[in-house]
Amino acid sequence: MEYLTLPDVKYLQKENPETTSLIQIRDKEYEKEGKKPREYRIWVPYSQVSLYLKKAILVGEDVNFFTHSGIDLQEMKESLKIDWKKKKFSRGASTITQQLAKNLFLSPSKNPLRKLKEILIAFRLEKALSKRRIFELYLNLVEWGDGIYGCEVASRYYFGKSSSDLTPDEAIRLATSLPFPRKYPPTSDARRFERRRKIILNRMLKYGFLTLEEYEAPLNPQVEEPKDSV
Repeated sequence: MEYLTLPDVKYLQKENPETTSLIQIRDKEYEKEGKKPREYRIWVPYSQVSLYLKKAILVGEDVNFFTHSGIDLQEMKESLKIDWKKKKFSRGASTITQQLAKNLFLSPSKNPLRKLKEILIAFRLEKALSKRRIFELYLNLVEWGDGIYGCEVASRYYFGKSSSDLTPDEAIRLATSLPFPRKYPPTSDARRFERRRKIILNRMLKYGFLTLEEYEAPLNPQVEEPKDSV
């Protein structure tokens, strides 16, 4: 019966959620390890987030976000093909709306019934909220490391500045880490991270989100070690 019950999302039109399912799951993980839960959050309006970051997230996570109705059918078809060949759930095809639905109300498990509920909630979010509001919620709730939630905290934590002041490279680094933020933080120099960062950089140029001058600008490797407070 749990998977037949969908949450009411209309309150999100005007209210910012105080917590999410993912945050509660992470807090329990800390408690099991005998640690005090870490949770840093600073809410910032959509208009105050760097355009570079919004564009980098779009090309990295969901380039068709502003045109689909909650799911990207083409991406889902490609994902199913690959999963069928590998005989396991491996390739992600979740839209920004689906990721928000999962973070707010569900668990990270790959249970097919959980995935179905994620899709149904995504449709409900799309019906009740504007695209701008969905993206604003996502930007403020997505996980960027242990106890790091939202773009404002992530920007201050990793780069010592507000999310409105990010350089193109810093924005791309934040977007690059999103699939595995606890394994590959924005300051990572791992080979897999670098491959994905270059993909997002090239897509930013392809879609006209970066000028050639910005694309060819020196990278910004001089990042400080993250601090435990923001």
